[in-house]
Amino acid sequence: MCGIAGIVSPGRLATSLTAAVERMCAALHHRGPDGTGTYVADGIALGHARLAIIDLSERGQQPMTNEDGSLHLVVNGEIYNYVDLRADLQARGHSFKSHSDSEVILHLYEEYGDDCLQPLEGMFALALWDAPRRRLLLARDRFGIKPLYVAQEGEALYFASELVAIRRGGSAAAEIDPQAIYAYMALSYVPAPFSVFRGTGRLGQRAAAATDLLAPPPCACAVTPC
Repeated sequence: MCGIAGIVSPGRLATSLTAAVERMCAALHHRGPDGTGTYVADGIALGHARLAIIDLSERGQQPMTNEDGSLHLVVNGEIYNYVDLRADLQARGHSFKSHSDSEVILHLYEEYGDDCLQPLEGMFALALWDAPRRRLLLARDRFGIKPLYVAQEGEALYFASELVAIRRGGSAAAEIDPQAIYAYMALSYVPAPFSVFRGTGRLGQRAAAATDLLAPPPCACAVTPC
């Protein structure tokens, strides 16, 4: 069990995002006690609390980047068929720097774009930042096993594995959502896209959301099945 977190905030400098994403990671330490990593640039911050399972070396640390440093990835979960995917990608000319299952996602994205989600078998929640396109991809596995919460406030988008991390990042969303309470009383759980707080939702299973910093409005999310 790892934890991921991040902020997309157009126009916000990297220096002002660093402390926020570090607070988010600290809130997720119990999910990943083996290390914390961040990637921060103007308008974007990614964070990861690591529980090392497959590649225990430093090469498996996240955020993970591709060869030219144009893509940055944080993942919570496990890709069961990564060995077969890795072999196919190597046959296509891709080079790997780790033995982590997560790294195959970077190279699948290089090869197939958003369709990189299609061949993945496993349980996961991920955030992939495409720096040249100024675009963030959020996604969850087909069964929604791994959680991913999102909150949007104006132009800023917060996301994390747990609600507490979103709050620690600076999101003010704290008003109880009556619809979520009704759902919990009827179903004994809060279904996606709701969360217990109004203004904070949960990315649905088999869902992907793309946030493009270059498109108006800056943080509009288009949700598609994965």
